[in-house]
Amino acid sequence: MSSPAKQSGASQSTPSPSASFNTLTSLLADIAPAIHEVQDSPYTLPNARYAALRHVIHDVGGQPDLPVEYKEKVEEAWEMNTYVTCECLGWRGAWNSEMRRRAENDLGATLYFGLPYYARWITVATKTLIDKGLITPDELSAKIDAVRTRLSEERS
Repeated sequence: MSSPAKQSGASQSTPSPSASFNTLTSLLADIAPAIHEVQDSPYTLPNARYAALRHVIHDVGGQPDLPVEYKEKVEEAWEMNTYVTCECLGWRGAWNSEMRRRAENDLGATLYFGLPYYARWITVATKTLIDKGLITPDELSAKIDAVRTRLSEERS
């Protein structure tokens, strides 16, 4: 019988963060619907496969990641405006923080990791408002055009 370390795919030495990240990514790719492996019931999953199944894109706590230098950043005006707008939407009952987090998760990995923090907030805010019928896409487009016009006039 093999040892638990061999069953879970763990090695004797600690892998580098990038190797751990690549391993997790490979395991996630193995269970993606496009490359789904048919399994017999009852399922028997190795520990590494189970961890990959539990992986969600928004929860990276304790998971391997590549080292990133921390940089102090002062929020820009649009970021603070986005924050205040989203808080006001919550205060008015249009959504709550759990709805926002869920909508961010539903963006998918490409948009989730490709957009800055507050850009994700404003993206899901507009999607939520449209999905709930609180605004229409035409109203949103008209407002965006009005803001662009006002900003270009202010710069002139």
